[in-house]
Amino acid sequence: MKHRAGKTITYLVLCALTIAVLFPLYFILLNSFKGKFFISKQPFDFPVGNLFVGIENYINGLTKTGLLQAAGWSFFITILSTALLILFTSMTAYYLTRVKTKWTSALYFLFVFSMVVPFQMVMFTMVDLADKLHLRNPLGMCILYLGFGAGLCVFMFAGFVKSIPIEIEEAAMIDGCNPLQNYFGVVFPVLKPTAITVSILEVMWIWNDYLLPYLVIGVSTPYKTIPVVIQMLVGTNGNKDMGALMAMLVLSILPIIIFYMACQKYIIEGVVAGAVKG
Repeated sequence: MKHRAGKTITYLVLCALTIAVLFPLYFILLNSFKGKFFISKQPFDFPVGNLFVGIENYINGLTKTGLLQAAGWSFFITILSTALLILFTSMTAYYLTRVKTKWTSALYFLFVFSMVVPFQMVMFTMVDLADKLHLRNPLGMCILYLGFGAGLCVFMFAGFVKSIPIEIEEAAMIDGCNPLQNYFGVVFPVLKPTAITVSILEVMWIWNDYLLPYLVIGVSTPYKTIPVVIQMLVGTNGNKDMGALMAMLVLSILPIIIFYMACQKYIIEGVVAGAVKG
């Protein structure tokens, strides 16, 4: 009876957490089909009758924000940044794990320490540095994301590399593989679960990031990302279109939900695998 009661309580808590997470998404979707004047007056009513405006909010939002162009830049920055993170941080983690010196240990702890440094502490100096190094463009954004995301990626990859038997690499070297062939032909394929997990985490972070693109790229360039153009719908002095805002939020959420649903089965596998000897 105690075991059954414990399972019931667990299920109730999980259901409550699920509702708490999904309700904001339901609220946004619900209000994306209402007139903008009804959203504040009747925010929780179902969009029927006079409340329902069809896809008018979506059309207005796309017209006002140029979301399609912003989506193109968001895809470019997200995909390239994630690819750079996976490639360089996995190689770094492999080197730091296999080469045991006091310098590699110190470098590893620096990467781990960078995970706890809040972005707000370095954002002003970072923006100044990005301006001096001419990084205020999409390619520069990818370099900045590589720097800010390296700590978590190296930490996760290093934990997984420690669980790979070194005998596999020694056998490959005996067969004539050089270090690069050894890494890309033997080690990197084994890193697939962690690589997919890291990709999911980094894609969700970069796609939804607002502060870094806003500070570095700004709103006066053609390289605006989705969060930046959506924020422009908020307006000033009460001049805001909540209907279009809700509609654009729905469109911005869809790609990341599809990506997450396609890759979610690898998250637990990658996290658990990376924690075997981490």
